[in-house]
Amino acid sequence: MTHVSLYERARARLLAGWSDRALSFKAIAFGLVGVVNTAVDYCVFLLARALLDRSSAALATFASVSDLCRCGSTATVTLIAANTISWIVAVSGSYVMNSSITFAAESGRRLRWRPYFAFVASGVAGWLANTATLLIAAEVLFLPVWLAKAVAVLVSFVVNFSLSHFVVFRVRGTSAGGARTDD
Repeated sequence: MTHVSLYERARARLLAGWSDRALSFKAIAFGLVGVVNTAVDYCVFLLARALLDRSSAALATFASVSDLCRCGSTATVTLIAANTISWIVAVSGSYVMNSSITFAAESGRRLRWRPYFAFVASGVAGWLANTATLLIAAEVLFLPVWLAKAVAVLVSFVVNFSLSHFVVFRVRGTSAGGARTDD
């Protein structure tokens, strides 16, 4: 029996998906969900920031955090908090939409905790890929920031879609009776 590397298995699955067009349709659906999700993220960010800026308790907490860590002003910590809130809402909504639409066949349109946490982890990987690409494109390759950000969005799309397709919403095995098994 020959050993097939993880890379070769992933490559074979990717080529098979593209050949029957199912993967390209999923990528389009994933992108459309991403557009909706981006709007949700932005709106929740603005709302969270406005609410946090009006909360004396939140501002006092953020002032204490910024003093303790010496990592920026109260306004900086407020931005980080609002961005974190909006990301959590957005990634949760994205999981629901992708489970129901993009990867409906793989998920059975059922929401589960384990795939949700895998989706959140893949979202963090996408965010890291986006940030790293942005910094490399802007500060090493000296691309204009608008172009660097566009490249970063494309890279994070590929990372997020690949992790969703091959890890989070992968086709589950079946038991001897033909029933689907969940990992």
